[in-house]
Amino acid sequence: MPKAYWISTFRSISDEEKLAAYIELAGPALRAAGGTFLARGVPSRAFESGLLERTTLIEFDSVDAAVAAYHSPAYQEALRALAEGAERDVRIIEAAP
Repeated sequence: MPKAYWISTFRSISDEEKLAAYIELAGPALRAAGGTFLARGVPSRAFESGLLERTTLIEFDSVDAAVAAYHSPAYQEALRALAEGAERDVRIIEAAP
């Protein structure tokens, strides 16, 4: 079964306190679910239609593992802490063979 990658971008952040609460809960929740953080932060460069948005890249053993992490009670708690403090885009993709 191929690895999977969780890619999230923050389109906008409207509440830094809610974002901080989310980060405090989300990192441990995703690591506990088997995620490995590979990269996070604002891109150093963006090309074509790329945007300089806060981005996170997390590796999981499979798409199923990444989806289970998203739906886990611990991550859902992190999402409740974030509430409407940010607009995000989360994508899970399977690794290339």
